[in-house]
Amino acid sequence: MIYLNNGATSWPKPSCVSDAVKKSIDNLPSSAHRSGFEEEEEYNCKELLAKLLKIEDANNIVYASNATYALNLAIQGFEFNKGDKVLTTAAEHNSVLRPLYYLQNKNIIEYEIMDVNEEGKIDVILWEEKIKKIKPRMVVFTHASNVTGAVNDAKKLTYIAKKYNCVVLMDASQSLGIIDVFPKEWDIDMVAFTGHKYLLGPQGTGGLYVSPKIKLNPLLQGGTGIFSDEETMPEKMPLRLEAGTPNDPSFKGLEAALRWSFKNPINKENLNQLVRKIKTELKKLNVKVIDIQGESTPVISFVLEKYSPGEVGEILQMSYDIICRSGLHCAPLIHKCINTYPQGTVRISLSRFTTEEEVNYFINAIKDIVNE
Repeated sequence: MIYLNNGATSWPKPSCVSDAVKKSIDNLPSSAHRSGFEEEEEYNCKELLAKLLKIEDANNIVYASNATYALNLAIQGFEFNKGDKVLTTAAEHNSVLRPLYYLQNKNIIEYEIMDVNEEGKIDVILWEEKIKKIKPRMVVFTHASNVTGAVNDAKKLTYIAKKYNCVVLMDASQSLGIIDVFPKEWDIDMVAFTGHKYLLGPQGTGGLYVSPKIKLNPLLQGGTGIFSDEETMPEKMPLRLEAGTPNDPSFKGLEAALRWSFKNPINKENLNQLVRKIKTELKKLNVKVIDIQGESTPVISFVLEKYSPGEVGEILQMSYDIICRSGLHCAPLIHKCINTYPQGTVRISLSRFTTEEEVNYFINAIKDIVNE
């Protein structure tokens, strides 16, 4: 089986990840002494995440079950005033679009969506024009498109937004672990991320970086293990935003993945070469490839003339045992910008474990389909 769906969930994982999950399940639960894990290592999971993000205080990281929850927390937990405006883009995942729609439908905010270019990237000049025109309280953008792999210039987009006093929320679901994400250095207020994609952790892990300048209201009310005599959630971070028993086994798995990744840096050039090879060979077959100029993640979207994306995905899986993704990828609006709406695209996404042999097998499979 050839797995090319790492933009959804990475696989395989380093063996230490499942070992850590099992060890956590087999051992005494940390919630038995709610103060936390009995740490044997120099850094725990949050401290490793803080190291990766280059932030000083790990308490500014809130655990979440996934990036979807983290984005909902950032958007719905923010104290908007009625009539506040939010600017976002057509490249966003439904995990951004639906919470914004929900708040607008409740007459709390108004939001505007700006188009992206044919690569799925934000035009920085249009970005500033939009901000100047609508004067948003908050801007929300994805660091890297889950459809095309295009990487936005987060530092520049944030700099522009800050000139107009906007709160900045960035979705790093498709970038953290494979591209630098430095929220403090870039002055980003909030960064949502998942643990099960390029961070190589288990599903059920994610988080939200919250700048000390931002105060969010919790989405959930409940136990925190300490401050139990208080009627409301404590002010102390990150407890204020982490009600309930944490998913200790999965976060121990993420901790193991982070520790492994620091010891085994990713070979980005090798990965980029594989991406270039696939795009070059697909173009030779007259396959419509969404090509990216500049930095990108190992995500490739394409369309075949003879078959729908759904049909291609089914053929690849049933006839060639290749796992990929087809359709709109939970980001419907970007497809209108890259001219692939309403059927979407076939999307493959590589990982550090993808081999040249697997890439060659995939290319030959597409050749077979095209030449049928």
